[in-house]
Amino acid sequence: MKTYRSLCCVLLVALATALVAGGQPRKGDPPPSAMQRKLGHAQKALEGIALNDFDGIVRSADGLIDASREASFQVLKTRRYELYADEFRRAAEGMRKHARVKNTDAAALSYVDLTLTCVKCHQHVREERVGLAPPVGRPATAATLTGE
Repeated sequence: MKTYRSLCCVLLVALATALVAGGQPRKGDPPPSAMQRKLGHAQKALEGIALNDFDGIVRSADGLIDASREASFQVLKTRRYELYADEFRRAAEGMRKHARVKNTDAAALSYVDLTLTCVKCHQHVREERVGLAPPVGRPATAATLTGE
């Protein structure tokens, strides 16, 4: 029960943040990027989970899956990136599956998995772009990060 309360608190804080940060695009703004669309779908998914809007969760999960397959979403061509992209789609598909059977708790857990995958993938992309990622199978050390 304690875990359920903690999860609800996290979801409510994230929902409040999403609602405050979200907004309608203004005229003349450039179209949203694939990542902005993905963020919008993720925010709507969280809203659906918080409100038990199962149809909204399914729509958001479908949007997340579609966005992850777009060419503009494919930022890197590394094996690790591909693993994260697959993990992301599996989490979105799990969220969709659980929403279809009206299982809020399981959909929320899939949402958390999806979010953690986003964080790990973004960290990987940042490391790759600045050349700090250690070779696969080797942990990062001060020497590999400083180039010594």
